[in-house]
Amino acid sequence: MKRIQFICQLLSAIAGVLFVTGFNSCKPEPEKISFAVCADVHKDIMYDTEDRLKEFVEAATDFHADFIIHLGDFCCPYEKNQSFLDIWNSFEGEKYHVMGNHDTDGGFTKQETIDFWNSKGQYYSFDNNNFHLVVLSGNDVNPAKEKSSGYPFYIGKKQQEWLEQDLRSTDKKVIIFSHQPLETKEGIENSEEIMNILNAANEEAGFTKVIACFSGHFHSDYYKKINGIYFIQINSMSYQWLGKRNESPGYSKETYAQFPNLLYTAPYKDPVYGLVTIDERSIHIEGRKTEFVGLTPEELGITNENTPMPSVSDRDLLLAE
Repeated sequence: MKRIQFICQLLSAIAGVLFVTGFNSCKPEPEKISFAVCADVHKDIMYDTEDRLKEFVEAATDFHADFIIHLGDFCCPYEKNQSFLDIWNSFEGEKYHVMGNHDTDGGFTKQETIDFWNSKGQYYSFDNNNFHLVVLSGNDVNPAKEKSSGYPFYIGKKQQEWLEQDLRSTDKKVIIFSHQPLETKEGIENSEEIMNILNAANEEAGFTKVIACFSGHFHSDYYKKINGIYFIQINSMSYQWLGKRNESPGYSKETYAQFPNLLYTAPYKDPVYGLVTIDERSIHIEGRKTEFVGLTPEELGITNENTPMPSVSDRDLLLAE
């Protein structure tokens, strides 16, 4: 009798293990997205941007990215830039554009640039798996400064109202892309208004709905976490702008004759960009590091806490449960 009881108990235990193992193996993989992101390529300043963009597209393809996105200051709609744009369009997945302040240089309108890129617009949104992606434009004119010179860095009322409605329309986790950083007045002049919209969306949802905001523009490499939202700065693919301080040529005279503004930069030897995976638990960024061509900012006497580096850093950022 005891022998029979033992056999029954053993069979029951085995069945339990098989059930648990089978159950666990059938658990669905967490929802995730993967994308390749670059910023501030500056086709009209950097001489070898086509080679840089080819590497980016190849890396995105090998990474099996769901989509690629640039964060502005990409290229102006000159006919000569079509071959550069063709490289971008050679990626077989989805492709998205963010408008930067320099993408209308040369007297072009925003619509001319949008049409040349075949972009969805200045601001728009789309879904991918269980995430909602939002593209914003920081290039609206502040109505109080309509006659001011220089580039605008403002998000107007019409776009704000659209953003509020768009955030309410989804119950998915939200990722925002912009050229200018949203979290500081140096990025967006009315940053406080935009931050209020993002914080209100999270409060109304009862969870951290807006989880991350990616930006470029500063040609820097950092992240901040404010009220549960990650603000991630993606460095320029190409260089640091240093103005008249950098006149130590790292390229030929012929190159500088064709691209004169390149003389006032600290160029990166290789392109830098990020390969990003986001799931319900974390944001993982696989970055790229390189070195400067010619004099470094440090050699030029730029040695503060914001000393530029030629990198997009690897990051693992945990999300709230």
